[in-house]
Amino acid sequence: QVQLVESGGGLVQAGGSLRLSCAASGIFSINDMGWYRQAPGKQRELVARISRGGHTNYADSVKGRFNISRDNVKNTVYLQINTLKPEDTAVYYCNAEGFVCSGCSTRPYWGQGTQVTVSS
Repeated sequence: QVQLVESGGGLVQAGGSLRLSCAASGIFSINDMGWYRQAPGKQRELVARISRGGHTNYADSVKGRFNISRDNVKNTVYLQINTLKPEDTAVYYCNAEGFVCSGCSTRPYWGQGTQVTVSS
């Protein structure tokens, strides 16, 4: 059974920091991992992604403030969020692309989401 378990969300003041974690299990091989977010009334959007080899890409709105990293041994991806702004308020979702068995298709898997709320 595939599980992506996120942690680290919460309520912080503007300018503060948070570190989100997402541990994946049940996936035989993971390629890219990433974080997406969805604010009320808006579509889910990419925040940051990281390849198995460590190549990263970020949404323009978070460049210089967010840092994504991963531990391939622990199948865990992290998102360090600094200098938080009220517009960063959203549910943050972990994503992992991989396959669960040899010969199985690669597909995306999602966590349940963790709320980040930034007060002004």
